[in-house]
Amino acid sequence: MAELAALEDPKIREVNERHGDDHGVNLTKLRAVAKRLKTQQELARELWKTGDTAARLLALLICRPKAFERDELDAMIRDAGTPKVHDWLVNYVVKKNPHAEELRVAWFADPDPVVASAGWALTSERVAKQPGVLDLAGLLDVIEAEMKGAPDRLQWAMNHCLAQIGIEHAEHRARAVGIGERLEVLKDYPTSPGCTSPFAPVWIAEMVSRQHA
Repeated sequence: MAELAALEDPKIREVNERHGDDHGVNLTKLRAVAKRLKTQQELARELWKTGDTAARLLALLICRPKAFERDELDAMIRDAGTPKVHDWLVNYVVKKNPHAEELRVAWFADPDPVVASAGWALTSERVAKQPGVLDLAGLLDVIEAEMKGAPDRLQWAMNHCLAQIGIEHAEHRARAVGIGERLEVLKDYPTSPGCTSPFAPVWIAEMVSRQHA
């Protein structure tokens, strides 16, 4: 914890706080610490218990994703707090855990929109890798009905799923683009030069053109 505190940079914290993340540690330096520590599951659990964001991010880098029980991960997602911790927990740990599909189903319709956003994030991965377990037309129905009014993090996750369906499944592409155009979610989102807009119709068109290229 002392080492993490020494890595604190006020300028980095200021930038992160604009995105809802309360830490000021350069992530490249954090990854260097994780590389030195290597995998240490019990240390990871102790770091998580501190509640400190930088410590939790380090915990997610040095843990064994397959070692967590289902209920443990469920408790962690509900206590993740900041967007970065939530994102890393889903992508670095839950996706690699044997309970991932069970948790996807459980979280998908959770009344907590942040927990539900984790279910949608896992669903987006299934859209790309294991669509056979999904009702894609049904997902588009839910997105069409609920995405416009969803809270920010849930809306972002639903939009990602919408784009993923359009990118990966040509038979649903026209409908996915149409939903995006009608709802206009993230249409005016500021996008840096060289980056792809998260507005689904633009995102879909860009990724499909890259696939064809």
